[in-house]
Amino acid sequence: MKRHELPEALDPKHIQAFLGIGRKQTYELLHNPPFHVIRIGRNYKVSKESFLSWFDGKEQIK
Repeated sequence: MKRHELPEALDPKHIQAFLGIGRKQTYELLHNPPFHVIRIGRNYKVSKESFLSWFDGKEQIK
């Protein structure tokens, strides 16, 4: 998955595909995230901007 294909609100499946990691690794990352994560019930949402800032090594605002 390429940057321009990512939606503004990422689901775990988007993060998994972008990073090329497994489901277990994705949820481990979301349980102790280095970027801002919103949990709605059992669903996780991550801002595309926040995720890509982390990925690019820029300072995070939580």
